[in-house]
Amino acid sequence: QAGEASGTLRLVLVSGEVLAPRVVSSVHEALGQQVQVVNQYGPTECTMTSTFHRASDEVVRIGRALENVKTYVLDASLEPVAVGVTGELYVGGAGVSRGYLGRAALTAERFVPDPFGVGERLYRTGDRARWTAQGELEYLGRIDDQIKIRGFRVEPGEVEAVLTGLPAVSDAAVLAHEEDGEWSLVAYVVPAGDAGTAGTAGTAQALRESLRDTLQAVVPEYMVPQRFVVLERMPLTPNGKLDRRALVALEAAQGEPSYEAPRTATEQAVADIWCAVLKLERVGIHENFFERGGHSLRVLVVLSRVQKVFGVELVLRTLFEAPTIAQLAQRIEEAQRTSEAQGEAAQSVPAIVPVVREGQALALSFAQQRLWFLNQLEGQSAFYNMPAAVRLKGRLDTEALRLTINEVVRRHEVLRTRFESVDGTPVQVIDAQVKLELPLEDLSALPEDERETTAQQLAQEEAQRPFDLARGPLLRARLLRVSHEEHIALLTLHHIVSDGWSMGVLVREVAALYAAFVRGEASPLAEL
Repeated sequence: QAGEASGTLRLVLVSGEVLAPRVVSSVHEALGQQVQVVNQYGPTECTMTSTFHRASDEVVRIGRALENVKTYVLDASLEPVAVGVTGELYVGGAGVSRGYLGRAALTAERFVPDPFGVGERLYRTGDRARWTAQGELEYLGRIDDQIKIRGFRVEPGEVEAVLTGLPAVSDAAVLAHEEDGEWSLVAYVVPAGDAGTAGTAGTAQALRESLRDTLQAVVPEYMVPQRFVVLERMPLTPNGKLDRRALVALEAAQGEPSYEAPRTATEQAVADIWCAVLKLERVGIHENFFERGGHSLRVLVVLSRVQKVFGVELVLRTLFEAPTIAQLAQRIEEAQRTSEAQGEAAQSVPAIVPVVREGQALALSFAQQRLWFLNQLEGQSAFYNMPAAVRLKGRLDTEALRLTINEVVRRHEVLRTRFESVDGTPVQVIDAQVKLELPLEDLSALPEDERETTAQQLAQEEAQRPFDLARGPLLRARLLRVSHEEHIALLTLHHIVSDGWSMGVLVREVAALYAAFVRGEASPLAEL
């Protein structure tokens, strides 16, 4: 059929899914370079097609607006963003529909007044985009696909784009999975040519290791997927789109890696550490730490426990170089033999004791320096706020919750830290005491249908309120009363004093301390 069409076919229109350059290349290979491939973009709410782009084998964009269609890339305040800056794509003009039948609230949310045209409306697509220097639109993925991994914003589509650009990959999809409150990425890949097949375990494993090594060299560590699933082909829906639910089912069908039990006491002890850190029932001695859910922060926990159990101190890169139980156990035994040969007795880990901070100008970590610099460059902004909203059901002791939050602040000096500038150099200033209030806003008197909307508005306002790094504190707490038996606790921190891992620690401590204060214990720290 391709041969018959190649003599007369001149134009191929593509829409519905994100168009990859490799698809354009395959069309040209089959039909010839004289065939133009036009990528069309447009949500259903805007009569399907709003923009177009004449795609090439190297570049695919969503391009320019059709006649009588207007496109804008706007920020959260509905202000246009500069060229190259990411924002949300809005579509206006003749193609915008009237709304959703019988769904007035959703219509009001997605169809907004056009700030640039009298009496007109724009449709909020929910798509991230940016303008190129050539005046064309570049699609960057869905806004609601964004997740935070250990405090960093991650767009799965960006990782997917890197994978599909690799010679060893024919097709790829990256999904975000949540487990026990932590987000992670899973990559599903179809090998190109003889790069590997899903049916050959050894080849597939080699491909996974190769892809992991390649991504670690080109993207930040938190953007490297925890798991790579090798498939023979991508599952599609009846209309030819990627079937994301089927991807999850295919991963489950592959099952866990083949299990090989520990052979020595060292391997068993390491396996116990891994199971505790990775929350697994069992793990084989040849399974990769990072493929079973490990990441750089968990590396630190593992090495700390190794030091406590075996009395040897391993450098950070050890687990990256020896990512299986068998390999790590060998490194531990080598370190023990070296210690014995040098006549050094294994030393217990020194106790953590309070240190005096008064009068000291403490340097910032590299990550804190980066965030401080961005704050100086951009001014006070909510971009690095880390908000959390927790719905609390049942009777709530508000005074116990206030005491809990202040006790957490007392325990962790980073929550009492401000960042001042001394002769142009940022320093940490740790206050001896910080007292936080817990303002309560009672929404229970509002009509029931207004409470949730008001609560969402207040939560968004709280999340968008910037911090002053020099004045502090860099933690805020607020309580909304929805009813006598239901509250919403709003907690907001700046990323310079917290990350995704720390948020888990914070939640566990708040739960334990609150229970202790409610019980009236004199020493609520006894079990922490």
